[in-house]
Amino acid sequence: MTYILALDQGTSSSRALVYDAAGTVVGSAQQSIDSTYPQDGWVEQDPAMIWSSILAVGRQAIADANIAPAAITGIGITNQRETTLLWERETSRTLYNAIVWQDRRSAAYCETLAQRRYPAGQADGQDVAELIQHTTGLIIDPYFSSTKLAWLLDQTDADRNRARRGELCFGTVDSFLVWHLTNGARHVTDATNASRTQLFDIAQQCWSEPLLDLFNVPTAVLPEVLDCIADFGIAAPEWFGAPIPIFGIAGDQQAALIGQACFDAGMSKSTYGTGCFVMTHTGEEISRSSQQLLSTVAYRIDGKPSYALEGSIFVAGVAIQWLRDQLGLIEHAADTAEAFARTQGETHGVYVVPAFTGLGAPYWQPQARGLITGLTLDSDKDHLITAFLQSVAYQTRTLLDAMAADGAPVTTLRVDGGMVVNEAFCQFLCDVLDVPVQRPADVETTVRGAGVLAAIGAGLFADLQEAAALWRLGADFVPTMPMAKRQALLAGYARAVAQTLTVT
Repeated sequence: MTYILALDQGTSSSRALVYDAAGTVVGSAQQSIDSTYPQDGWVEQDPAMIWSSILAVGRQAIADANIAPAAITGIGITNQRETTLLWERETSRTLYNAIVWQDRRSAAYCETLAQRRYPAGQADGQDVAELIQHTTGLIIDPYFSSTKLAWLLDQTDADRNRARRGELCFGTVDSFLVWHLTNGARHVTDATNASRTQLFDIAQQCWSEPLLDLFNVPTAVLPEVLDCIADFGIAAPEWFGAPIPIFGIAGDQQAALIGQACFDAGMSKSTYGTGCFVMTHTGEEISRSSQQLLSTVAYRIDGKPSYALEGSIFVAGVAIQWLRDQLGLIEHAADTAEAFARTQGETHGVYVVPAFTGLGAPYWQPQARGLITGLTLDSDKDHLITAFLQSVAYQTRTLLDAMAADGAPVTTLRVDGGMVVNEAFCQFLCDVLDVPVQRPADVETTVRGAGVLAAIGAGLFADLQEAAALWRLGADFVPTMPMAKRQALLAGYARAVAQTLTVT
């Protein structure tokens, strides 16, 4: 019997699953990880914690499966995207904490960039914002790795001499993990993670020299970019008990797209984890957004990229965590379902705009902050909890409206992530979106996507289409809300967002 080890290093936890050749989970483990907030809008994580947590859950999952490590034929990795690390090539010592994708410290730098133009004769005299969007499919925002890396280099290697000499390595979390798993033998990433750095030309599938110059990033610090299914190196035997090849890597949202078997143009998924990310497969051509959505690499296999259109919401499940940890309104995430049931989905005019770390697509307002509006003396904690849940659905509707305006309407949405085990949330989401929602039998599709890539790399499946047979429908949701009520709710949320943007 052969097995696959899938590692999922997320923002709020690290998780490992062991799959057998039929795609059945036979072992699992999960460990929470913490973020720190040194200043307003700053979000960091301890690199040692990221590494140790992946080791711990990988070992626990193998023990839980009760198998010999040598029976594992391949490792797949998926990871929180855009989170940025810098380390020394010789010692593997990180020079600073991991700067998490939610971090907003480079907001002022981004505002300056947005006003710049290249001189005539350089990059055709384009606006910097236009050049970035055309090259990378992304917009100027602190979300992406480019400005995080520039900040790290400014702090640790201001003259860039060490970087130019190749003494330093930049990586997103996938690259950082592979470096450590292979004991520094491989400094690599995959095309999906590279596409989120804002330094990668998604049409040419290579690092962009004009953007490296713009952000003052020496080429020598960059990892090699490989396909999502490739030879990423061998995990040394001391880590999991045997030498195991790493065959698959994809950023978490692309991995979820793969885990949801969205392999045909027009198929869409939305993942509800720490944040919320709607992604629509757009085929082999780049879909250029007029609504400030992101064009990104869905996956690259055999050197051929497929693309997707993405809308990014920075706050989803983390808002529920905030209700628990900061306000103490709930003890467990599951308590939100009980609150929703008690209110029957009625907030009596309370709306939440959870812009704790700014607003993502389609607003891209890094300076925006969270807002609760519509409170009266009759409002109670259940109304507030329900309003937080509903805010995620409203944000999703905003993204689907933008996709429709871009000519990529979502007709059916496949959902996954921890929040979608809540039946009431799924039904409200379906009602607000006014499209059918499909929840798979296995809602942990992100880690499953990493497993699928590794399984193909290990020869257990011929290709993505064969692996698509693993997907199973768990529940169907169809809209039942009257149109007038839906329109009234959406109008109320639009007013709340307008308040947030006015304050900003």
